[in-house]
Amino acid sequence: MSTTVAAPASFATLIRPGAELGLNYAEALMKGITPETFSHMPSKGPGRDVNSPAFNMGHLSIYPDLRILPLLGRDDLVRPLPYSADLFKAGAPCVDEPGLYPNKDLIVSTFFDRYRVAIAALRDVPEEHFSQPNPIEGRMREIFPLIGAAMVFFFVGHPQSHLGQVSAWRRMMGLGSAF
Repeated sequence: MSTTVAAPASFATLIRPGAELGLNYAEALMKGITPETFSHMPSKGPGRDVNSPAFNMGHLSIYPDLRILPLLGRDDLVRPLPYSADLFKAGAPCVDEPGLYPNKDLIVSTFFDRYRVAIAALRDVPEEHFSQPNPIEGRMREIFPLIGAAMVFFFVGHPQSHLGQVSAWRRMMGLGSAF
């Protein structure tokens, strides 16, 4: 019996499927959410303190330009955000205040555009780049000491955690499963 050993997969080849699955999941989650309810938080109460899709999608939308592309060494692909990152940065509170957040179309289109750019950029990053130390100081470096480890978080773990919040929000709002 002969055994074939495949060549090692590149980092981009390994991470792209998970990142693209997240985009597909986000597309499914956005269906049926109206612009009027996009920034609404379900009424407070036990188990009902859930961030709105506006906040979750806005939060995720800032990461390609503020973290991912710079970490990939692709500052040439960074674009100014069409809204203030302060509304969505880590630690910013999600609030149910009509008119505070940009409209659904702007947030959602920014999310998809910027993640697609970042995913495409993966293929042009030299393999050895992912083994470099993570330059983000503090807790991010402690948890993710290498750029590759941070990329797994930014492309897969982080989006999936916030998309899960949107899934819970959908059910609380009576929209049911996205699938």
